Amino acid sequence: MRLLIAEADQALYSELLGELAPELELICSDRADELAEHAARCPVWLGQPDLLAPLLRQGVQPQWLQSTWAGITPLLAADLPSNYRLTRAVGIFGQVMAEYVLCHLLAHERQLFSRLAAQHEQRWDNRLPHSLAGRKALIVGCGDIGLSVAQFLAPFGIQLYGIASSARQLPPFAEVAGLDDLPRLVGEADYLINLLPNTPATQDVYDAALFACCKSNALFINAGRGVAVVDQALVSALQQGQLAGAVIDVCREEPLPAGHPFWAAPHLLLTGHSSAPTDPRLLAQLFVDNLTRWRTGVELRGLVDFARGY
Repeated sequence: MRLLIAEADQALYSELLGELAPELELICSDRADELAEHAARCPVWLGQPDLLAPLLRQGVQPQWLQSTWAGITPLLAADLPSNYRLTRAVGIFGQVMAEYVLCHLLAHERQLFSRLAAQHEQRWDNRLPHSLAGRKALIVGCGDIGLSVAQFLAPFGIQLYGIASSARQLPPFAEVAGLDDLPRLVGEADYLINLLPNTPATQDVYDAALFACCKSNALFINAGRGVAVVDQALVSALQQGQLAGAVIDVCREEPLPAGHPFWAAPHLLLTGHSSAPTDPRLLAQLFVDNLTRWRTGVELRGLVDFARGY
């Protein structure tokens, strides 16, 4: 069987899959012309949504497409087909995303950036830090990644609350409520962590009204999607002291253009969409597992519901 691999890191994927599934005929490229030449002869595609969406737009499609990204927005455009099986990367980002979140929670409580500033000023800063224990974290988006982050944070004594598409019981969360309850829970959170996917229901969630509900000592982390945040509302909240700080990994436009207010916003740290990169080794293992499922008719891991957008 022919597998089309459309990836900037095509050489590594070819090497990994050559070892894990040597029976496959691998056709690899990151060039649009080469991909278009071979796509119609490949029933299965693996790769980046931004490289594969143009192929779908040309009228060719696979039986199954495995995305190497957790986000599959480029493949959900209204002019693209949806009558094929699409799977997104799942089960491979939990650890690295949890490490990202924990890193910034500790930096916030240990006041690392203000201490660095004090050092540059040759000013002795002996303020006492705070512990994570007893703090309340609200994780907005309790899917595969959100649950992994919660499980990672639980041993630190953090009280965990969540927001999902609907209320549910989901340990280790003390409560998981629906999106309509976000204003209620956000006022209790010391850490507000956005991990929502990009859907029509999750755009502009973090607006001026919601930030006004936040605790003034709260830290906001956006590692979900940039469209969830009203940019100017966040900047104003930081300027007015409605938040203690923000860590922004994802933006509406990337790279962030010169002159954007995020560059100069007080207490805002940009991390350049680096929170949870795809590990090709883990992705290759996910693909091989899904390949077995595809061949045997078992439901695929990470199967996308086109109507829901994830």
